[in-house]
Amino acid sequence: MKREFYFQDDRSNKFWTIEQAGKEYITAHGRVGVKARETRKQLATEDEARREVDRQIAAKLKKGYVEGKAPEYQAPSWESMSMSKDVFWRIIGLFNWKKTGDDEAVIEPAVKALAQMTVDDIRRFEDILSEMLHALDTELHAREIGEEAYAPGRHFSPDWFLYARCVVVANGPKFYASVLADPREMPKDMEFETVLTVGPAAFLRKTGEELEHVSPVSYETFSNKSGWRNAEKP
Repeated sequence: MKREFYFQDDRSNKFWTIEQAGKEYITAHGRVGVKARETRKQLATEDEARREVDRQIAAKLKKGYVEGKAPEYQAPSWESMSMSKDVFWRIIGLFNWKKTGDDEAVIEPAVKALAQMTVDDIRRFEDILSEMLHALDTELHAREIGEEAYAPGRHFSPDWFLYARCVVVANGPKFYASVLADPREMPKDMEFETVLTVGPAAFLRKTGEELEHVSPVSYETFSNKSGWRNAEKP
């Protein structure tokens, strides 16, 4: 029996099906409304095929697929939204990591969506981003960023630590909450400074002007005084 699954979010409306026929299983996938791409694979026994089908279904469910036919897709109307933390994370969730290696291409879907919102919403996006980065600005987090980690008496780059915190935000709310709670989960030797350009790029696209805005809290390293209360500043 063919089993059908779908996945819908702010960027995607796609389907996936799988069906076993003896020792063979057939999968098909694609965007809803577009011709499916089909794959067939032969295994040694029916039991092996069944186990592989079960494994693939479990993997799809873990990625957020839902079993059944896809309901009518409602594309997000960004211009009708007001900026909030939930909307902030939806914007961040638009990053296209298939374009990894081209940072501007990665953030392009987010810039495009944010530019449809009001200038006040774009400023609020900047404020929320600053709040998120400010909260991660602690000595304990700085000690967990890999080779450039903070330690008294050694070289430490405040800019690199900022860009490392950007990686945490770029990876979404679940990862952010996990790292905020446990500094040991900070990504090691990674940076994604380009997160800082999403708001300015959206503002420029919307208005043709540079964004001049100062958020209530700063994301610059050492701005979170309570997070660095006992640290020696380099």
